[in-house]
Amino acid sequence: MKIQIINGPNLNLLGVREKSIYGDASFDGYLEGLRSQYADIEISYFQSNVEGEIINKLHEIGFSFEGIILNAGGYTHTSVAIADAIAGINTPVVEVHISNIYAREEFRHVSLTGKNCKGVLTGFGLNGYKLAIESLLSK
Repeated sequence: MKIQIINGPNLNLLGVREKSIYGDASFDGYLEGLRSQYADIEISYFQSNVEGEIINKLHEIGFSFEGIILNAGGYTHTSVAIADAIAGINTPVVEVHISNIYAREEFRHVSLTGKNCKGVLTGFGLNGYKLAIESLLSK
C-alpha cells in the first residue's frame, strides 16, 4: 500500500510556529515514527507553500496511490482549485487539521476541500495523521 502525505503552507514550521496551537514537535520526527509504526506501508511525504505545487502533486499521484492524507493549511478555506483537483482524482483523500478549525477564527470554519474528501479529521494534533492512515486501511 502506498500513502502520500501532503502538507500545505506553513506546515514546514511545525515545532517552531505557534506552539500553543500546533505543539512543539517537528513533522519530520513525527513522520519517522509513523513510518516505523506502519513499516508495511510506503508513506511518502510532500510539503509545499505553493498552491500549484500541491495541485500538481495531487494530479501526479491521484491515480496510482491507495490513499492521500492532505493538510492543505490555509488553502483549505480558500482554494477552489485544490478542491477541484481532489474531485478530479481517483485516490481517496483524507483531510487532516492539527488544530480544531471550528474552535478558531470564523473564516477557518469553512473547508472548501473537505466536501471532496473521504473524511475530515480536525483537532487531534499530529495524531490526526495516524487516524487518517487507519481510516484508509479500513476502506
